Amino acid sequence: MNPSSPPEPPPSHVRAAFGARDAEPELIDGGPAWRCGDAAVRPAGKPAEATWVAKTLDALDVDNLRVARPLRSTDGRYVVGGWAATKYLSGQAEPRHDEVVEVAVKLHQATAGLPRPRFLDTRTDLFATADRCAWDEEEAELAPDLGGRLFELYAAHRKPVTAKPQVVHGDLFGNVLFAGDAAPAIIDFTAYWRPGSYGAAVVAVDALAWGGADHGILGRWAHLEEWPQVVLRAVLFRLAVHALHPRSSVRSLTGLERAAARVVELL
Repeated sequence: MNPSSPPEPPPSHVRAAFGARDAEPELIDGGPAWRCGDAAVRPAGKPAEATWVAKTLDALDVDNLRVARPLRSTDGRYVVGGWAATKYLSGQAEPRHDEVVEVAVKLHQATAGLPRPRFLDTRTDLFATADRCAWDEEEAELAPDLGGRLFELYAAHRKPVTAKPQVVHGDLFGNVLFAGDAAPAIIDFTAYWRPGSYGAAVVAVDALAWGGADHGILGRWAHLEEWPQVVLRAVLFRLAVHALHPRSSVRSLTGLERAAARVVELL
């Protein structure tokens, strides 16, 4: 498929399996999820991971947080034909950056007791590679002009992090929905096995790089565990992603350069 072509909606047999046979698919915020009546249906290319996400979201109970509960198919499956579904939640991403960091903090208090997902060991996508590079567990060829040179420069500031690893959501920026005064909503879960403060750190770095957050966001959350080093890992992660991603450009690195410079001030 051409990368620029619009995503394909879930086929009729998938919609039927999740109880939305007659619903007209409506693309949500450019995709890849589709609203089909009361369901939000999204691609699930990795069934083991999608099933883990469904079970995790189903069991999560966090005060003042709406969670997209998974839907089972008519025969009890979480994944049908490469698609998974949750209950549709209203809202959209908004530049309420400190509230998203707060969501990360509360969410990771709730996930602290979860066991390490087995599928993490078999991940080979560029985000998994970038994560391992950031935490000095793997080396990869990082394009120098697209973040690799900066990665090398900032990696020299790494010091050991002793905080206990746990299940964290590593991609909350842009994926927390707000709807007026309603509680924030999370609709998916991108799992990593890192210290609990890491999810908040990635949000703060993303908000600085691409969300127009004020520079004080790093200082406001400096009480979180091992914050300077965990935020440094978040910068290294994003630099590695940028250096590995086929659609990155020198121009798209600008915001990340700015965020990285602010993080170094903490060290």
